Amino acid sequence: METNTYAALVGFVDMLMDAICVVDVEGRYVFASAAAERIFGYRPDELIGRKMIELVHPDDRERTLAAARDIMGGQPNVGFENRYVRKDGRIVHIMWSARWSEVDNLRIAVARDITERKRSDSVRSALLSISEAAHVASDLPALFKDIHGVIADLLPARNFYVALRDKYSGLVNFPYYVDELDPTLQQPVADALASEVVGTGRPLLLAPVLVDADPVIPTPEHLRKLLGGDGLSWLATPLETQHGIIGALLVKSHPDSPHYGERDQELLQFVCTQVAAAIERKQLYDRLKSMAQYDQLTQLPNRMLLQERLQQSLERAKRSAGRLALLYLDLDKFKQVNDTLGHAAGDLLLQEVAHRLKLCVRETDTVARIGGDEFVILLDRVNHPDDSAKVAEKICRSLNVPMVLKGNDWKILPSIGIANYPENATDLTQLFRHADEAMYCAKKGGGNRFQGDQDSETTGILRGRPPFKPFAFEALAFA
Repeated sequence: METNTYAALVGFVDMLMDAICVVDVEGRYVFASAAAERIFGYRPDELIGRKMIELVHPDDRERTLAAARDIMGGQPNVGFENRYVRKDGRIVHIMWSARWSEVDNLRIAVARDITERKRSDSVRSALLSISEAAHVASDLPALFKDIHGVIADLLPARNFYVALRDKYSGLVNFPYYVDELDPTLQQPVADALASEVVGTGRPLLLAPVLVDADPVIPTPEHLRKLLGGDGLSWLATPLETQHGIIGALLVKSHPDSPHYGERDQELLQFVCTQVAAAIERKQLYDRLKSMAQYDQLTQLPNRMLLQERLQQSLERAKRSAGRLALLYLDLDKFKQVNDTLGHAAGDLLLQEVAHRLKLCVRETDTVARIGGDEFVILLDRVNHPDDSAKVAEKICRSLNVPMVLKGNDWKILPSIGIANYPENATDLTQLFRHADEAMYCAKKGGGNRFQGDQDSETTGILRGRPPFKPFAFEALAFA
């Protein structure tokens, strides 16, 4: 009768959705109900004799052993959560209720699979994190890094790629990628996968276990050939907004992680909508910021950004008793270009001037277009007042090299006014005024020259100098 009762009880236990697990004082399984196979992937007979801690996720083992000691010390535990590694390598989240049987010298526990609940919580948290990252990330690279971190909390993403499509050429590029196995991104699979996903708008799951199968959406033959024999799997999902597909997210498995499956594909596809919106929002913000701070014709900083950088440079110079210089540049007879050759030619000339000016200064300096044919150069951290005159002469020589406009050689003639801090002015307004007045003095003096203090030697005329080779500029000594 007792045998029949035990068999019936075991039969009832095996009907439970939760798994009943019993381990001895050494932590080895002595009993596991049928639900253990659904939760852990192991049949009950495969668990018997194995140590419980071997199945626990490595990051959770220490606190799991601590909880086990407390239970064996007489403190029942209800609602303890940890992660287990299934037989197939996937991670499951478990909630335990456990107690110690002093009579039987056994630890009896009920295991409930809460992976789906955890997944839902993680997805909600991920969506919030992605939305927050779109607002707080300083730029697109920072946003991509934040998104990588969010995705890595949802599924294995040690190898992660962001692919974006250029809206003009249609080509796919990778502004962000982390690949522990291929740091230089030489492998063609990523490019082929991204191009396929962006072109078709369909997600792709590429894994050795699926390539030879007959999925609902078959893997293109050229992608099957690219998979190779490394045994890794790929997952690619389009980044789609209401304005179309802007790119794709890709993840590649790692030898230490299991292959991606359909659940991973669904998960990544779900969050990609939010990711795409975040990227598009940041791109729009960057474009608006660029429009607010940069001249759209020359891509040089505009008056607002120049003023911000000049204020920072001025404050730094005051704190360190340093120097800086401001060069105010106006193009002589620029109106003749527009009147003679047209505004398109005038725009080309302005772009060439911007290009040459940037070649004349250091990366730490600022070349700005503040309107029309007027440019301002901020020389940050100069060592001597004469340094600004050297740069002005260098600029004049550079601009004097004729450029071809509609088949005509056109010599660019600048008038440059120089203001040195602290010799000529000590605040932003005075610096601008001094440089502006010096520029008009240079222009009244005949143009194509630079002017500092009228009564000083900081004045130069480029007429009568020997021929100058274009763009053969040596580095200045005041770097």
